[in-house]
Amino acid sequence: MSKAVYELQGYAIVLDKIVFVTRVFTAEDGEGFQFNIRFSGETRLAPKFATRHEADLQRSLVIKALNDI
Repeated sequence: MSKAVYELQGYAIVLDKIVFVTRVFTAEDGEGFQFNIRFSGETRLAPKFATRHEADLQRSLVIKALNDI
């Protein structure tokens, strides 16, 4: 897989299309924790995780991947 592509929960994310990553917050209806990734063109991905630790870890890995491209 290219360095400019990142996989998250079965999605292949093209890193240079990401324009914004939110902080981790509690998902609606107690469905765990999530953060949002907004892409150019107003597309949004909202991955949800069972624990805050897992959500924080995945968010930090996305940001690290963004910094590495």
